[in-house]
Order: sequence, then C-alpha cells, then structure tokens
Amino acid sequence: MSLETLEREGLVQSDYPLAGTTTYKFGGSAAWYAEVANRDELSRVVSATKLPCLVIGRGSNIVISDAGYCGLVVRLVGEFNDVTVVDGVASAGAGVALPRLARSCAAADRGGLEFYVGIPGSVGGAVVMNAGGHGSDTAEWLIEAVILDLLTGEVTHEDTGDLELGYRHSRLQSNHIVLSARFRTIARPKEEAEALMREITAWRKQYQPGGTLNAGSVFKNPPGDAAGRIIDELGLKGLRVGGVAVSDRHANFFVADANACAQDVFDLVHRVQHVVAERAGIVLEPEVRFVGDFGVSS
Repeated sequence: MSLETLEREGLVQSDYPLAGTTTYKFGGSAAWYAEVANRDELSRVVSATKLPCLVIGRGSNIVISDAGYCGLVVRLVGEFNDVTVVDGVASAGAGVALPRLARSCAAADRGGLEFYVGIPGSVGGAVVMNAGGHGSDTAEWLIEAVILDLLTGEVTHEDTGDLELGYRHSRLQSNHIVLSARFRTIARPKEEAEALMREITAWRKQYQPGGTLNAGSVFKNPPGDAAGRIIDELGLKGLRVGGVAVSDRHANFFVADANACAQDVFDLVHRVQHVVAERAGIVLEPEVRFVGDFGVSS
C-alpha cells in the first residue's frame, strides 16, 4: 500500500496547504496530508510511507516553514475527539481541544482541569509538552497516555513517570504519537468549576493578546523567572521583523499581521534570543516549534 493508492481512495491528499491548520495562518504545503478518524486509518497511513510524520493538533504552538513540509502531516479526527467522564476519570482522544475537556469535566461536576480552558491546544500536545498554566500542569492530573511508536508499531500505556514529564517536556520524540489519555479529577460542583474557568478566561483577555494571530507563549520561562518579564524589561515590546512583532500586551507573545510569513517569526525569535543573551546573560529556549526549512537568521 502506498500513499498514492491511499490518495486514490481519498484517505490522503498531496500538496496540501497547511496555513489553515495553524493559529498563525501561514506556512507552505505538506507533501502529504491525512485526517484519520480511527486507529485503523492511522495505521494504514503511517505504514504506507517512510517519510517523516508530523501530527498537528490545534496548531497553536507551531510555525510551518514557508517552504512547507516534505513529509506526511496527520490530523486526528473522529474517535480521537471523543471525551467521557466516568467515575471521576476523564478519558479523551488526542485530538480533543483542551478547553472542551475542561468544560466536559465541569459539566460532570468534576474539577481539577479548569486550567485547560486557557490553553488553545489538544490533549496530544498537552501530553507531549506537559502543558500547564495557572498553577497546574498536565503531569499533576494525568493517569496514563496511550502512545504509538512509529518505529516499532508498538502501542504502550505510559504514566507520568514513564513519560518523564517536566516543565514543558516529556521523553516523547517525533516517532511517538499520542492516541489518548486518562486524567484524574476531583469532585467540584459545576457552578464552581465554571466560575473558575470564567476567572481564567478573564485573566487571559486582560493580560494576553486575544483576537490576534499568534502561537501562544514563544519561550519557556527560565527557572525562577518569566520570559515575558525579561523581554519587557529590556524594552523589546513592539520590536518587529517584517509582519511579526513582540506584543505590546504580553512580551512572550509574538503577533502577526496579515502580510506576515513564517520566516518573520523565525527571525524575530532569534533576534530576541540574541538581545536577551547579550544584555541579560539569559538563554531563552523556544516553546514554539518550527517545522520545515528556514533561512539563516541575521
């Protein structure tokens, strides 16, 4: 079975534009693209090629090169978007949006995952990056995740220790695909959970640049400090490269104009890194992920 055969069947598409799959709304095309609704379709697609494979969730922390991606891009739909909350355990497919997971728990009078309402990512991405905010993170609530290893074809059930979850980190690599996850929750009346989520949403509206093209937090926070505070203190709010600028509202968000391109983001990230390293002696590590080929930043 080849990707060309699967294309004739309608399961994959070639030369697929990726701009619409990310929150920045720019970037080139994928050589191949597939939306898979179950494990069987996923297995058929990934076994049909030796090309590199990239799973895109909500596209909120990724920048696709203007030149595109030369491999296979997979988006998990169908059963990967299922959510259930039974006996205090929330089970969710890897494609489930984190705000939806938080609200599903609240509707079942369960709490703990309210912080997810402020993270515009997916369950799969949350496991890979140990997503967190507002005093909590994925590691605190995750029971286990189901992982597919593309190199071996093996499917494993791994807990937080197996995954080696740390600050915006797990042991998972590009050959791993998160299929689903299970989370513990705590008893909390729906009204209280919804009130907490409203507080989080209001905080984000006040302090983060909503309604703009951005990819969320650009840099990981250094130990004991905040990347946004450092960038702000150095007077870099408003710094611009092409169509992308450091947000005036939150310095760890880089917002794009309609005429921006992926290379602009790449160049601005490296310029800010250079200034911070030179003037503050701090090496900022990107949280946003760059995919594909980029030119050398000046």
